[in-house]
Order: sequence, then structure tokens, then C-alpha cells
Amino acid sequence: MERHVLESLLAGDDEASVAALATLRGGATYWVADRAQPAGRHAGVFKGRLQRMRMHGLEPLGLERAVQLVREHGRPVRTGLIDSADRRWTTLLFLTEDGSALVACAGWPLPLVKNPPL
Repeated sequence: MERHVLESLLAGDDEASVAALATLRGGATYWVADRAQPAGRHAGVFKGRLQRMRMHGLEPLGLERAVQLVREHGRPVRTGLIDSADRRWTTLLFLTEDGSALVACAGWPLPLVKNPPL
């Protein structure tokens, strides 16, 4: 996926999308999966990761909302990651199966903890 296409998908006004777009424009690296996976699988996995992050005192930006939106979407989603140029922030993306729209995104600072909950 080309950078300008990803930038256009992050045009939302929610806090996670705004942060993701700023990170991307700040020289971040990014990756988007070629294939989609069932939404329910992603929602379940990231709900568990959210709980583990919270147990370690970390409140990821938009992850609870992202899990809900992916579950509501109900169709396969493609995932992606945006890593800030300074490696201090990562953003998780959920895109529609064809990559034409953003379903949700979430972010959190790096490093997570000494023993990451992921």
C-alpha cells in the first residue's frame, strides 16, 4: 500500500487516527498485510492483549474502541502497523478486506514494559 493511500485512510477525527497520521507523516515505517483474517479472531486476540496491557498499567490509545469496531464490522480485516521513526510509538491498523477503508486503529508507546504482555 502506498504511503499517500494510507494517509488518506487516516483522515478521521478520532484521537487514534489523528495520532497515527501524525506518526506516519513524521517519517514512520509501516506495513500492511496482504491477506485478511476473520474479524472475530482479531477482536478476540486484541481484547486479550488489551486486558494484559491494562494489568501492566498501560492504557493503549483507542484499542478498546478498535476491538468493538472490528467485532461490529464482522467481515475479514487486514491488519497493519505504523512504527514511529524514533521507535517510541506503534499504531495497529484494521482495514477492510480490500484495504479501501479504515475500520479502526489503536496505538501505544514503546517499549511496553520489561516483559511485554503481547
